[in-house]
Amino acid sequence: MSKKVVSIGSKTRKKAQDAATEGKKESKIEYCSFCKRPNTQIPKLVKGPGVNICSECTLIAVQFLILQDGLLSSEAQKILDLLWGTNT
Repeated sequence: MSKKVVSIGSKTRKKAQDAATEGKKESKIEYCSFCKRPNTQIPKLVKGPGVNICSECTLIAVQFLILQDGLLSSEAQKILDLLWGTNT
């Protein structure tokens, strides 16, 4: 299993178009099992046996797991702030 990081933006689409026009073999398109976005539109994709999850869906899942207890500790708040890039 190879590790692949895909950039978001027009450069990624341009590179994919250039590769297709030059006859180069494009990498396999994989999809997030949760949001259904392709790996060409997300920063990272974790692949498992028959299931994939993108980095953004992972962040949402972590937030859900932290918040499901109903009480947000200061440590949990620091983790959420770190994940979502907020400064409080």
